[in-house]
Amino acid sequence: MVKDILDNLVLEKGAFGNVAKEGHGYITFPKLTGKLGSRMMFNGKEKIVWSLNDYLGLATDPEIAKSDAELAQEYGMAYPMGSRIMSGNQEAHEKLERDLADFVGKEAAMLFNFGYQGVFSSIDALLTRRDVVIYDEESHACIMDGVRLHLGKRMVFKHNDIDHLEQQLLKAEKLADKTNGGILVISEGVFSMKGEQGKLKEIVALKERFKFRLFIDDAHGFGVLGKRGSGAAEEQGVIDGIDFYFSTFAKSMASIGAFIAADKKVIEYFYYNIRSQVFAKSLPIVLTKGAINRLDKLKKDDFRREKVWNTAHALRDGLSNIGFNVGKSESPITPVYFSGSIDVARRTLISLREEHNIFCSGVIYPVVPKGTILFRLVSTANHSEEDIS
Repeated sequence: MVKDILDNLVLEKGAFGNVAKEGHGYITFPKLTGKLGSRMMFNGKEKIVWSLNDYLGLATDPEIAKSDAELAQEYGMAYPMGSRIMSGNQEAHEKLERDLADFVGKEAAMLFNFGYQGVFSSIDALLTRRDVVIYDEESHACIMDGVRLHLGKRMVFKHNDIDHLEQQLLKAEKLADKTNGGILVISEGVFSMKGEQGKLKEIVALKERFKFRLFIDDAHGFGVLGKRGSGAAEEQGVIDGIDFYFSTFAKSMASIGAFIAADKKVIEYFYYNIRSQVFAKSLPIVLTKGAINRLDKLKKDDFRREKVWNTAHALRDGLSNIGFNVGKSESPITPVYFSGSIDVARRTLISLREEHNIFCSGVIYPVVPKGTILFRLVSTANHSEEDIS
């Protein structure tokens, strides 16, 4: 019997269906209003907001806001029209790519319209059905979707478990030898839920014994980690060991867009073979020149990184000192762990928002293991000592 495909679209079957019915508009799809910052309005009341990934506070920087307005007045959001491969390429795109590549220590870079799109389509372009891909089990959904597109062998290693990765590499070598393929290892600079850094230094060290290439998604490390802010690879001293460095503008750059940086010959291949960008309208000049301005400010304003780290350390120390489990974060992300049911998570989140005027994100299964509740607090340069207290 032929079924109607709409019969499959039952919300309760989805990953977040267990909160969708009664939580829509409050737990899921909530509406924060007012000027972006550490204090915003929710349900008619001011809340201290710990859910924005605006790490460096660039979203509220007056110079950036003025520049954005001037760019919008000059270009509008349509310019240029068409994909870059056909009619949408501009000098600003190429300048931003050069600046980004230089900043993260690579030969060249390529822009994307969105981070999610960029990650999964880069993975798709890199792999053939002969290749083996190995990825950290706690990788972001965009990595998971990229891996799903792979028609060859897929393997997973336990989160930040280098011994298990080594075991998987031994298996992958045998498989790749049979298929005449290669091996791609994928991890993250910072894991967005727990705030832990990926063990990049240890993974790169495995290259001495195994033949593989390394892809890193550093969405939450770019701008805040390393002496210059160029990310987790700089922080861990392994820039040269990262073959494909990816990051987005949606966090520290407080904008839209993304990039991948690698050897020049790799980027030249990507220009013509990443389908999601070849067949997409190019990044608008408002966003492109806006990203150039943001990158310049990110490079110059060291005080922003200092402020966000001071906030993160003060927040974690304060929570830990009064008995909360804040895990082992190595980034501005502070996870606060509880245990219990979905109902416990819901009641606690409501209590935080309504009784304490604290707006943060609550995370439950399938993002974290069953029985675990994680409240995710994101420190920014905009948070005050009063906010932390």
